[in-house]
Amino acid sequence: MKIALAQQNYIVGNFGYNTSLILDAIARARKTGADLVVFSELCVCGYPPRDFLEFDDFNKQCDQAIASIADACRGIAAVVGAPSTNPGIKGKTLYNSAWFLSEGSVLGMAHKTLLPTYDVFDEYRYFEPNRMPYQLIDYKGTRFALTICEDLWNVDNYPLYVRNPMEELIKLHPDVVINIASSPFHYNQPEIRMDILSRNAKQYCLPLVYVNQVGGQTELLFDGGSMVIANDGSLKGELNRFEEDLRVYDLKELQIPDAGCRMPDSPLPSWGGVGGGVDPVSSIIVIARSEATRQKDPESSIKLIHSALVMGIRDYFSKMGFSKAILGLSGGIDSAVTLVLAAEALGNEHVKAVLLPSRFSSAHSIADAQKLAENLQVSFEIIPIDAPFTAVEKSLEPIFQGLPFNLTEENIQARMRALILMALANKFGYILLNTSNKSEAAVGYGTLYGDMCGGISVLGDLYKTQVYELARYLNHKKEIIPLNTIEKPPSAELRPDQKDIDSLPDYALLDQILYQYIEERKGPKEITAMGFDPEVVKRVLGLVNGSEWKRHQTPPILRVSPKAFGVGRRMPIVGKYL
Repeated sequence: MKIALAQQNYIVGNFGYNTSLILDAIARARKTGADLVVFSELCVCGYPPRDFLEFDDFNKQCDQAIASIADACRGIAAVVGAPSTNPGIKGKTLYNSAWFLSEGSVLGMAHKTLLPTYDVFDEYRYFEPNRMPYQLIDYKGTRFALTICEDLWNVDNYPLYVRNPMEELIKLHPDVVINIASSPFHYNQPEIRMDILSRNAKQYCLPLVYVNQVGGQTELLFDGGSMVIANDGSLKGELNRFEEDLRVYDLKELQIPDAGCRMPDSPLPSWGGVGGGVDPVSSIIVIARSEATRQKDPESSIKLIHSALVMGIRDYFSKMGFSKAILGLSGGIDSAVTLVLAAEALGNEHVKAVLLPSRFSSAHSIADAQKLAENLQVSFEIIPIDAPFTAVEKSLEPIFQGLPFNLTEENIQARMRALILMALANKFGYILLNTSNKSEAAVGYGTLYGDMCGGISVLGDLYKTQVYELARYLNHKKEIIPLNTIEKPPSAELRPDQKDIDSLPDYALLDQILYQYIEERKGPKEITAMGFDPEVVKRVLGLVNGSEWKRHQTPPILRVSPKAFGVGRRMPIVGKYL
């Protein structure tokens, strides 16, 4: 039995495109002699479809696509993910299903039992959990157990009365487990995923075929990483990350005789929401990795983040029909890193950098920004903002008369820059890239309708210390980002001699507190007990909570952490918790 794994990049709701991808993979797999080709969760409609599932026409198009795919399964079978109709049982009208197609018909299907509702997931809003008896699919003498993503993942996070799909399926004596998934990326996810799948294969002494989708879906990034695991838990093959791939494996190579596996006495650990850890004495966030991984490649996580962000930019633009990006290039670290990523994702000819110096901009910042644009061979303009800023000052002078220069004038400059960038975007068809980082977004250190503008936030899920780490990685072969940009103290340069540290704790300290509050969901007493100054903790957390209203008006953020701002973190705007 030869099984092909088809790891593809779908577009939500584009049935013609998705179906053509699937049909092409079926044809390619057939040429290799594969008996079965496996696709990812909800591949037919794209994941996540969200409220599109509430449209009858959307679901009818899913059914039509399934019929077309089934008709193409001649001499080969396919497992595809798509919604299916709940046949008259009380509850929601749809299941999240794995369809087993062969010779123009549906040979069988399985419905997802465990519907995640945490973090970025909200599947119980749309789907009914499976309550029907589990069945195997017998194809060419091989008994397949079909499972969908979460059904192998977080069984311990669900109440005791919810069935464990694998505990039920194992009673039917399958020969192999297939798990189709749409598992979003974050920097810990690849290692977590490998561990949980390997443990499942070993626990049940069964080969496991895992297929995940790849590509960016607005803020959610999917890394692929589809794999086959032998019944002893060993990895036998893995598809490329962050790109489409198709590979064929022989099932007999996944069945290790005398594997020595047995049913363990204790259940598998739950991996839901697992994040990293923080070294309280370190100046950077410690991304959780096994010691073996860390010794093999200490930069592995930042390399994954780099690949994820480049893919996220590229797919956001291509799937939305955009081709050109613009951003304000200040000479600071955030805009510099964003520009490098954008040039890599879109091509330097499709990116425009705009230098917008004010009366407070330093000469070295302008020089650094210009040098970076030249290094990347990116087109750039220099448009000073002092004239429009002065004009606004004069307009407001009768009202502001006698009042000192303060944050108001700083914000006017930021909004002047946004006005110019949006004017250029409108006139020439660019999409503005937001350059804010997670540290700034967390504490509200940014100007609404100013530097917080943009169509997509590239660095909004990276703390400032991680941005520096990424900048150093981007320079690891040669100096692209000027060294001065990385080494100089960060500053918004909106008043004389301004430094970020004038308004915020040092980022080395700030980011650790933010990480504990946002990713680890620790309260103020818990964070203080870790050794942080209680007054600093109170101040930082107050800034985070008080800035929720600003974050609700910012662009979508490319998600690379276990807990990003946006759909995965839903906090009340009006509330008090400290």
